[in-house]
Amino acid sequence: MNLRALVASAIVLLASPFAQADDALPFNRPQADLYTYGQPSAAQLQQAAAAGITTVIDLRTPGEERGYDEQAAAEALGLRYVRLPVAGGGGLSADNARALHQILGNDSGPVLLHCATSNRAGALLALRAAQQQGWEAPSALELGQAAGLRQPALLEQVRRQITPDSTPQP
Repeated sequence: MNLRALVASAIVLLASPFAQADDALPFNRPQADLYTYGQPSAAQLQQAAAAGITTVIDLRTPGEERGYDEQAAAEALGLRYVRLPVAGGGGLSADNARALHQILGNDSGPVLLHCATSNRAGALLALRAAQQQGWEAPSALELGQAAGLRQPALLEQVRRQITPDSTPQP
């Protein structure tokens, strides 16, 4: 690859509508004030607070093991802690997308949205983008993937939900 092609590739990547991860944080950063991740550790919550994140939205259900009292840890750091339980693929609903839209609309600072692996976080963001913000399906899916949606079955489920006339993709 010649230098001109390398520079052009770098410009395209930097101009992407989806922000890249902050070097200081281990999280995905699909949008400027929105970070996504799997289950953060207590140390990662400290990093989040130090970086200016103001709210943590936990999509995990009450029965999912976190390894520590995440709510107490977040609140001790001055973070707003919100639970929006999303139980697997069954929890990827228009109601939960609407609830996430409301929560995000009430926040004025950076947010960390997480589940166990970031798949539900990405999936719910894609649903929100399509159903609540009017994004076209390809852009909503791209956002979901940038946020951590990687599980093929969930990706296909979201694709069907936001493009009802679509046929399953191979």
